[in-house]
Amino acid sequence: MEKNTCKICRRLGQKLFLKGERCSSPKCSMVKRAYAPGEKKKQRRRGVSDYGLELREKQKLKNWYNLKEYQFKKYVEEVLAKKGRVKNLPEEFIKKLEMRLDNVIFRMNLSLSRRMARQMVSHGYFLVNGRAVNIPSFEVKKGDRIAVKESKKKKGLFKDTLTNIGKTQFPGWIKFDVKKLEAEIIGTPSLEEVLPPADILTVFEFYSK
Repeated sequence: MEKNTCKICRRLGQKLFLKGERCSSPKCSMVKRAYAPGEKKKQRRRGVSDYGLELREKQKLKNWYNLKEYQFKKYVEEVLAKKGRVKNLPEEFIKKLEMRLDNVIFRMNLSLSRRMARQMVSHGYFLVNGRAVNIPSFEVKKGDRIAVKESKKKKGLFKDTLTNIGKTQFPGWIKFDVKKLEAEIIGTPSLEEVLPPADILTVFEFYSK
């Protein structure tokens, strides 16, 4: 039976890679059923209102980062409150989302999805600057060091990710030591590097009404 994460992508009409490697395989539901749940294969989608378009963009980004509505809305409100003081609000917004600890673990390729990264953080797999952190929303900063706990390094959870991790390219703001399973935050993510699946200004419009 198809899980909710697959239905999210089909409903929004865009592959959001919510299930890791499966999303890049022929098993992906967007390959088999590239139409919304409840629709027939040849059925055309109805026209979408401006509100509907804004809602869709918001849903894309919220689900991409695996956030609850209240969490996502809080980030939007925090950034919009800086209007006039921050030059590039969309980039500021993306920085906040990217610097969440669960997202950083995903960007380190230690998990196959952000959902999996969130579970790993919650279960106490990581140290930040030598201290255990189990809060997925914890905001890392430039200069922080993230490491896998020694007691967790041999867990089967890492088996699939460690097989190909040496062949992986990491974001420019993360310096990763594959042998030690440690990373240092050496910069901040840019909008151009992240390439989010939604238009950020449209997301802001949704919450500004």
